Amino acid sequence: MAAEAPASVAAGGPERPTVVAATALGSWPGTDPVEAARTVRGELGAPNLPHLVELPDRGSGSDPVGRTAAMLVDLAVDLQPHGWRLVDRPGQDQRRAVSALATDLSVLADVVGAEENPGRQLKLQLRGPLSLAANLYLHYGERALLDAGARRDIAQSLAAGAAEHLSKVAGAVPAGTQLVVQLDEPEIGQVLSGSIPTASGYRTLRSIPAPEVSRTWQEVADALRAAGAVEIVLAIPAEDAALEAVAAAGVDGFALPAAGLTTARWEAIAAAVESDRRIWLGAVHTADPAAPLPQVRQLVESVLRPWRQLGLPAASLPQLRITPSTGLAGHSLDAARLVLTRLGQVADALNQVVAEA
Repeated sequence: MAAEAPASVAAGGPERPTVVAATALGSWPGTDPVEAARTVRGELGAPNLPHLVELPDRGSGSDPVGRTAAMLVDLAVDLQPHGWRLVDRPGQDQRRAVSALATDLSVLADVVGAEENPGRQLKLQLRGPLSLAANLYLHYGERALLDAGARRDIAQSLAAGAAEHLSKVAGAVPAGTQLVVQLDEPEIGQVLSGSIPTASGYRTLRSIPAPEVSRTWQEVADALRAAGAVEIVLAIPAEDAALEAVAAAGVDGFALPAAGLTTARWEAIAAAVESDRRIWLGAVHTADPAAPLPQVRQLVESVLRPWRQLGLPAASLPQLRITPSTGLAGHSLDAARLVLTRLGQVADALNQVVAEA
């Protein structure tokens, strides 16, 4: 079901990084896609990585699950009080989600088209197949994650839909733009441990075996690569089971928050760095929008201290992308802009360390 790579997307795998870069995780406050696109692209210009903005404040269909579910091929959804449900035919809720995404792509084309130097890369983010299955419901009200056939159908449909989405994004940006994909799997730890509650809440769903998780990720990643993605990263929680699963996945790297990283988890990061994988580190803690941002020096030290303790060389720092620990939809516009500015400052400071090494 994978599509051929569109001509406007650069072919080949990810380039070996030469600088530390910054990016954000996708969600943004407000409802104005033009302002959002201009702000994100202005703050995360080259060598940083701008992203296709998500605006969940617009309502149903712009939330991460609904936005990704609307991309599914041959599977329709609608919105019920308990969440998004798989149905026989598309309805108003799905049409709203499709329309919002089409608007975002049109805005992206206009904003990028007005830029003198639009940069060489763009990131888009999707809900990953396991977390998507955990948040979609079958017709009788239970989570799709419960049913092996439903999990398989969702993964195959997402693989095809993600490839189509990539082709549409490629058509909105200049030829040769490299597309990077972030697959969000916030529930993967619960999926693996069997702690996702049933619809009733009285019990939990059976755990999904790690080999099935790896196969599912591989199917989606293969479709994205065939459609022209140059880098695919899994965004996961900072949990041992999630890190073990992603280590076996055929992706280019992973994103996780820095807060809560134990020595063992840092060692898993070091192993990934030594295997030439990309690490997107949520070094700027953003879970509390009201909390003041740490100073640049403090954030840089929070990265360098464990890096040096693990014996990793400064020359390998460019394998990092610096991110916030969460999406920024819960922030004010001014606070969200400040986060992007701080990300760029931290990346610049780390690049100075690389230059001086």
